[in-house]
Amino acid sequence: MQQQKTRTDRSPFAIRNVKLFVAFRVLFNARFYYPVFTILFLDYGLTIEQFALLNTVWAITIVCAEVPSGALADLLGRKRLLVLTSALMIVELSVIAFIPITNITLVFWAFLINRILSGLAEAMASGADEAIAYDSLVAQGNPGHWPRVLSVQMRLKALAGIISMTVGALIYDPDVANHIFGWFGIVGTITQQNSMRYPIYLTLVLGLLALWTTTQMRESDSGPEHDKPPITLATIWKAGQLTLKAGIWILQTPFALAIILFGMMYDHVLRMVITLTSQYYRLIELPEASFGVIMAGMSLLGLIIPRIAEYMVQAFTPAQNTAWLALVTLLALIGLSWFVPYFGVLPMALVMIGLMLTAFFSSHYLNQITSSEQRATVLSFKGLAFNLAYGIIGILFALLMQQLRVKNQGIHDDWTAELIGDEAFRESLGWFPWYASLLIVALTLYCRYALRKTPEPTEES
Repeated sequence: MQQQKTRTDRSPFAIRNVKLFVAFRVLFNARFYYPVFTILFLDYGLTIEQFALLNTVWAITIVCAEVPSGALADLLGRKRLLVLTSALMIVELSVIAFIPITNITLVFWAFLINRILSGLAEAMASGADEAIAYDSLVAQGNPGHWPRVLSVQMRLKALAGIISMTVGALIYDPDVANHIFGWFGIVGTITQQNSMRYPIYLTLVLGLLALWTTTQMRESDSGPEHDKPPITLATIWKAGQLTLKAGIWILQTPFALAIILFGMMYDHVLRMVITLTSQYYRLIELPEASFGVIMAGMSLLGLIIPRIAEYMVQAFTPAQNTAWLALVTLLALIGLSWFVPYFGVLPMALVMIGLMLTAFFSSHYLNQITSSEQRATVLSFKGLAFNLAYGIIGILFALLMQQLRVKNQGIHDDWTAELIGDEAFRESLGWFPWYASLLIVALTLYCRYALRKTPEPTEES
């Protein structure tokens, strides 16, 4: 009894896998090239159309690999998949870090390989890292401490993001890079062709550290890691069966389905808005030079919101937290549709808050009710649903923009293409509150019906 009490009182960060999970999340997600992501592709010689195509390939890869990778994690071991994830991160970065830019066709194929490997790494990391940490917490500590783990992980990831975005944007500029090298007595002329690779080099270092981190993890199973089955056609077939079993479990578990549906709904709407951030900032009259500073400032929310979310899952029921999330989302979308100069940045902050709360709530509640043997697979279903919805709203947004452009061309035949596009963009954001409201009402009615005989889980369940 005393031993059980000591285990449940133990700090989650005294558990090896929990500490390594936090470290892996930070190292895997702190990408120095994020603030210059689009112009990085362009400076390598690619066109904006190729950039869009390559990132479509990235999204499709994630959708195709998300659930099978989760099943393989549950079957073959989470550590194996995370080690492979880190290795893919290293290869994906190396391909573009060292590719010569003398042949644009070669550059395109290098970036295509990069996007496919990046999508595979994202899919493999999704679910497996949470599963290995949560199982260790169940076995060696108190699963009720998971909100605290999520809170610390999100805050450290946000802090690392602030540092990586600031440094990445600075060293991308050849003038700044020359100035920094001058401090160390290194005199030379660094061009854009050189400096544009520096954020990739630094991220590659983090990839190597992530690989070392995953090799230090330990499976939570009672059996030794080398007893895991080898990857064969038989194990792949078994992984498929495990995937089907997890999918059926989700459909037969109303609360799990509700978590995924609500999370998917909030995530895909808010993520679509985040994709449009730079265009929105331009139309609320913010100078482009301020975008990087604003992004870093938004990241500071990641130091605060997880603490609030940690309190919310203890103080409120899942239904109440869903209502709070609906309020934040609708306030953000309505505020964005007004395009208030300068102060229009405030609803964008609400978008960031909504995304953080969505990630926190969906992870907490889904881990709480999912059994260990299928946890990574179920979490991968969540990732699949989120990315699939994001892809669908991207298509819908493109169709809406096309229709609004045609309408404005007919009304304002003296406007330039840029003015027509800007007006179409303003009108398109006005559709978002109505779209989100319709989904919220429809999902609420469905879930009230589906959950009418299902009690909400407690920390003890």
